[in-house]
Amino acid sequence: MGLGAHLLELRKRIVISALAIVVAMVGGWFLSDMVWDFLRLPVIEIAAEYNRQAQITFSDVTSSFDLKLRISFFIAVLIAAPIWLLQVWLFFAPGLKRKEKLFAVGFMVSAIPLFGAGCYVAWMVLPNIVRILSVFSSSQDALLLDARNYLDFATKLIFAIGVGFVLPVFIVLLNMMGILSAKSIWRGWRVAVLLVVLFTAAVTPAADVISMFLLAIPMILLYFIAGLIALRHDKRLEKKQAAEFAPYADADSRDSAA
Repeated sequence: MGLGAHLLELRKRIVISALAIVVAMVGGWFLSDMVWDFLRLPVIEIAAEYNRQAQITFSDVTSSFDLKLRISFFIAVLIAAPIWLLQVWLFFAPGLKRKEKLFAVGFMVSAIPLFGAGCYVAWMVLPNIVRILSVFSSSQDALLLDARNYLDFATKLIFAIGVGFVLPVFIVLLNMMGILSAKSIWRGWRVAVLLVVLFTAAVTPAADVISMFLLAIPMILLYFIAGLIALRHDKRLEKKQAAEFAPYADADSRDSAA
């Protein structure tokens, strides 16, 4: 396939992905009010529990419409994830070998639900994080949050945790491709645990230890599961290689005996 054909194929995949997101934005538009009600619920609870002024503000007339579009797009990217990930796969598939295609399919099948699980966990701990962060300001002061900044904070947190849940899949993929051995994965478990704790500490407030552990524990478990999968793969590969080289070893032993 020439360069021109590759560019046409790339344009085709981009157009399909964009259309999928645009269509999903229709559903996202109707779901945006429900999502926004959940996102602003912690602010409402802060106002009720601590008897203080806590509100989400809009800086200009068009901010509310812009916010609804942003939420719709955020929902659409999540809904259309299987489609645009499939387009990425279809673009690279013609240049992959059969074994590499199997690895890529396995990566997609496992990455999508793990990304969704990570987003769900972040969705559950988000209200607690907002409440913890708000207590650092005095109860005598009004808590006025800009709607756009508040939404950016929430979406970045959700996407960061979603990507964090997918990282163990990359570890397994590197092992399947022969780049990373199971011994290296298990040898570096202490560093991995430390990095996970630092990552969850960075995306959660320092005072919210419970949310940090709620995020860190499943990510650490996923790392060890990835290590077990890699260990099983390496053992199976060693047995296969031993069986392949067994006839040559027997021939060498007979030659030595002779």
